[in-house]
Formats: sequence, C-alpha cells, structure tokens
Amino acid sequence: MKTRNIILASKSPRRRDLLKMMSLKFKVVDSGFEEDLNLKLSPEKLAMHLAKGKARAVALNYPNAIIIAADTIIVHKKKIYGKPYTKPRAIKMLKELSGTTHWAMTGLCVMDTMSGKMVAKTVKTKVVLRKLHHDEIIKYVKEHKPYDYAGAYGLFGKAAVFAKRVEGEYYNVIGLPPSELSVILRGFGIKI
Repeated sequence: MKTRNIILASKSPRRRDLLKMMSLKFKVVDSGFEEDLNLKLSPEKLAMHLAKGKARAVALNYPNAIIIAADTIIVHKKKIYGKPYTKPRAIKMLKELSGTTHWAMTGLCVMDTMSGKMVAKTVKTKVVLRKLHHDEIIKYVKEHKPYDYAGAYGLFGKAAVFAKRVEGEYYNVIGLPPSELSVILRGFGIKI
C-alpha cells in the first residue's frame, strides 16, 4: 500500500507523544470540534460520538488521509467528567473523584477520507484513586494546572501517586489506547 498521510485530530501533547511512541509519522491538526458532554447518550456512545466528530471535522480538509481521533471522559456513578477548564472546577472534580473507583473511557476513531471507511469504538479502563487530602489537591491543581485533562488529573505525571490501581489499558487513561489503535490501523493497511 502507498504511504498515506496520517493525521492526529487532536492538539493533546499526550496523544502526540503516544503516537510517536508507536513510531508513526503523522501530522497534528486541531479539529476545532465543539465537545458537548450534555448529549443524551450513554457514556460509551458519547465518547465514541465525540471522537467521530473530531475525525469528520478534520476530514473536510484532507481528502486523502487516515485520520486518528480520540476523546477521553471520566465516568463515576453515571456522572460524566470532561475537562475542568478552570481552577475551581478542577478542585471540585478531584474532590468528587477522590477515593473512588471510576472509568476512563476513550472514544477512538480511525477514518480513511478517500474511501470513507471508519472504525470507531470506546475503550474502558477502571481507575481506583486513593483518598486525596485537601492540601494535595490544591497543590496539584496550582502546580500542574490540569484544566485540559478529563477528570482534572493526568496519570502520566504527578497524579500517578493518586492511583491505587488501574485495570485495563493504562495509556487509555492518558487519552489514547495504543494496543487497540494498532489493531484498528492494521485494518487500514498500516502496520506498527
């Protein structure tokens, strides 16, 4: 198969690093897709819907490319946590998630813009956070500004000390499940 342009439809530095780890050559394009977490969909379908939306938004400008898009949400007791965007919301999210078992769900979508073929799925990983002290929440938010992390934490950095246990694909919590992605890409003729 001829080399195809691969585009990551995300400005996330963590997703970019994970694709680099997979030795893929790709271009980063911010989708500009408006994430609406209030749609009346199950969390699994919502994560997938958001990933598909990002892929479709980027596909409009790239008629011959493989688009990779992802969107991660945190789900606890049917409540969906996206990005907090602000310090008060980040603190509130971490207080609510402290000491809980919850799910990181990443909607993953790969689209071939030439053929129109699209494969999308949601990958779920269970996360158990230990009980966090108020002062460590405040310090973490102040120092790391986790405003663009679903659930207000990123396990790849300082928040790694918050997790008691992760069940499932660890990198999924960071925002992109490489194992699942490599299987999907193989179906598009791209071998890792």
